[in-house]
Amino acid sequence: MTTPLTIPSCKHFTGYKPCFPGVNCLEQCREDVPVGTRILIVNLDAMGNVLVTTSILPAIKRKYPQSTISWITLKNAAPLLKHNPLIDRVWLWEPESWLILNRMTFDVVLNVDKSQRSGAFTMGVTAPVKLGFGINGNGTIIPLNPEAEENYRLGLDDHLKFKVNTKTVAQLQCEQFALEYRRDPYVLVLSKEEQEFCAAYRAEHGLDCAELVVGFNTGCSELYPNKKLTIDQHVALIERLSAVPGIRLVLLGGPEDTVRNAEIERRVGKKVLNTPTTDGVRKGLCSINVADLVISGDSFGMHAAIGLGKHVLVWFGLSTWTEIDLFERGAKFIPEGLFCAPCWKRACPYGLECISMVDLDGMVRHVLTFHDAHRSTPAG
Repeated sequence: MTTPLTIPSCKHFTGYKPCFPGVNCLEQCREDVPVGTRILIVNLDAMGNVLVTTSILPAIKRKYPQSTISWITLKNAAPLLKHNPLIDRVWLWEPESWLILNRMTFDVVLNVDKSQRSGAFTMGVTAPVKLGFGINGNGTIIPLNPEAEENYRLGLDDHLKFKVNTKTVAQLQCEQFALEYRRDPYVLVLSKEEQEFCAAYRAEHGLDCAELVVGFNTGCSELYPNKKLTIDQHVALIERLSAVPGIRLVLLGGPEDTVRNAEIERRVGKKVLNTPTTDGVRKGLCSINVADLVISGDSFGMHAAIGLGKHVLVWFGLSTWTEIDLFERGAKFIPEGLFCAPCWKRACPYGLECISMVDLDGMVRHVLTFHDAHRSTPAG
């Protein structure tokens, strides 16, 4: 007589193959990890926003200690979630994932994005609790719960967002999902192999002999080109800091910054090390990780540096500085008395004034102060 089939409730059981070679999961489950509360995070925003959203994971686990967390995101952002110990499954935003997820059942769906596509997808997922944002019958983006209304209003009221709000994006996200906010850091994890790669890279290029390695994240999203310093400003900073004994300088960036970084390198020569820009997201994280301090605009590179625990100097003009948390590791450079900032305009109608107002002298002073403190701190 055939034994009645019982499907294991372990979160690792897929029904496709055994979790461990030679173990019949139908007869013996080696781990039997309960699925618990089934949670789906919907986050299709920019890569920097995805990194910010990782900061809500500890709060989710505090509220739902026994849970299975799935996350659907865009293909370019998915590598950022690799090795994350708090995420059970990352789904790519593609038809196969939509098909599977729309046949699954969740207990809670958390939609981070104020967008029609994320809202429409959220409305189609089977779950008794949906928090964050969705869409109504007219296709209009709406808050799905009272806690999400504050963040919703910020997107519709420039005065409230730019002049009144003092909460960071991480705090707003926690609160919109009715989670306890404890100012948790981003959860960005490098594997053992990646950490070894970073150490080998530092040794190969003599960076491990420096007292302080300063990285320049030179670019930003092509949607907001005015978030980045000019090439002349980067060259000026490099010329000044390269004269300081014990400091080494590196250029950081992605594929869109390749030409820009090559021009900066051409103008300053061996005063700076130009790290690879086309080796993928994970290698880009490794490049950022070789630096002790990162100078950046409000961009993905800034968020990556924050996530990796670096000291970050970031300048703001068009974007909202109150929404960024540096966790007491760095400084914000904000244009003083600029009536139009922040503005979130893709093109400046005033001749890029906020870029010209960046306090390069202040940045240099801060680097030197941090260098002195870094040098005087005993290793370990």
